[in-house]
Amino acid sequence: MNCAAKDTLLATDLCGIKMKTPILTGSGTFGFGEEFADFVDLSSIGGVVVKGTTLKPRRGNDGVRITETPAGMLNCIGLENPGVEVFLKETLPRIRQYDMNVIVNISGSSVEDYGLLAEKLDATDIAAIEVNISCPNVKEGGIVFGTDPQAAAAVTRAVKSHTGKPVIVKLSPNVTDIVCMAKAVEDAGADAISLINTLLGMQIDIRTWTPVLGNITGGLSGPCVKPVAVRMVWQVAQAVHVPIIGMGGIMSAEDAVEFFLAGASAVAIGTANFTDPSCISKISDDLAAYLTAHRLENIHDLIGKIKIPQKEA
Repeated sequence: MNCAAKDTLLATDLCGIKMKTPILTGSGTFGFGEEFADFVDLSSIGGVVVKGTTLKPRRGNDGVRITETPAGMLNCIGLENPGVEVFLKETLPRIRQYDMNVIVNISGSSVEDYGLLAEKLDATDIAAIEVNISCPNVKEGGIVFGTDPQAAAAVTRAVKSHTGKPVIVKLSPNVTDIVCMAKAVEDAGADAISLINTLLGMQIDIRTWTPVLGNITGGLSGPCVKPVAVRMVWQVAQAVHVPIIGMGGIMSAEDAVEFFLAGASAVAIGTANFTDPSCISKISDDLAAYLTAHRLENIHDLIGKIKIPQKEA
């Protein structure tokens, strides 16, 4: 398939961001993009969501940070990053050469942190801000922002009030009602919603009877979480009017198609980047081939087209 035909099939617009494909990279799985430049044409990706950025540098968690699980992996990296000032002064100028849509994932320990981060990033040429609300609110006893609709909404409003960039709020699956969370951030002004973040998991070493991870628990990702992610995307798509970026266990174009059918306007590839650093190109090519085989003119013809059988009365 020639490039022009592929571009016609996959080109999309997400919150005003012109994308060559509806496929992004998952934050924390693709570094700042430059680490993958030898494997992928970064300018051909829909967008690169860079690793989580905080106000101050973070060294991450001690001990074992990653362990494999059946059909997935657990991680407790701990948001290791050089901090927003280093990102703005050193990293962002360096990665501009790749001509890619840069989306910055931000994390904070308070509502004020998120607002400050958004303000610092607003004056740059980044494409959008993704808000990681799977963080504990230090000022409110450590409750995770992403498990409390009011807290999630407060963070969303703080970010929106400090930037004119599109704001994507990334939802945690570790909640009782994902639709309630989605509606809360949409009402607070989110321009798009991404889901799912990792599921909370744990692994125990049966030889030593101790947790494998240094942080005891960690985030579960990979193919094992895909059915949960697809279900949540489908539920949220029926309840909100903003675009959805679906993610969670996508390893192939076939996996991505499930998310589009469920209602996602775009998808993000995460754990698969660790097993094959060039996988995003193959998934993009295979997705274009799928659309052609099904005589669809553009990816939009697939979004939300799941066929739910009618129940007999």
